[in-house]
Amino acid sequence: MKSSAISERPAKPAARKTLSREAWIAAAIATLEKKGIANVKIDHLSRQLKVTRGSFYFHFKNLKDLLDSLLEQWRQRNCKPFEALIDQEVIDGPAYFDAVTGVWISEDPFSPRLDLAIRDWARSSAVIARKVQAQDDFRMALLVRAFAAMGYDDDESLIRARITYFQQIGYYATHFKEPPADRKRFRSLYTKILIGSE
Repeated sequence: MKSSAISERPAKPAARKTLSREAWIAAAIATLEKKGIANVKIDHLSRQLKVTRGSFYFHFKNLKDLLDSLLEQWRQRNCKPFEALIDQEVIDGPAYFDAVTGVWISEDPFSPRLDLAIRDWARSSAVIARKVQAQDDFRMALLVRAFAAMGYDDDESLIRARITYFQQIGYYATHFKEPPADRKRFRSLYTKILIGSE
């Protein structure tokens, strides 16, 4: 007679917690945004994520590798949407202006907090400062193109572009809070005032 008892195998030990490269980058971005670049450290992130330093080195060569990844996130989310506009033919100045400013307003994928964090990082790094300056110049040039297409001369196109850009940077730098519905409602009025047209 066969025994009906079923032998039970020993339970497998719980799998060791692992983190993806993306999880490390997300944690580093959160730290960068909240506490600044000085706090983006391997030990700090390891403690925060409750894993060993070995988990970090499984995905990154060193801290510089992680920092380069943070910059790449900024490029992908906050720079490429603007760069995608450079090849557009500017026939309708106001429409082009709307496309440029729309990158900020939609915040998809643009991240104001990440942009400000990178800008803050630039204060302590000449290399990052040059990258931020290049991106500022690029974004400003897009706005100049929009105003030039509206018929403004070189000087006025530049000054209107600066006013628009500084207004947008100030909007985030002051952590100004506004209900999305109000921001959408006021967009046409902002545009009217900034481009000097009905």
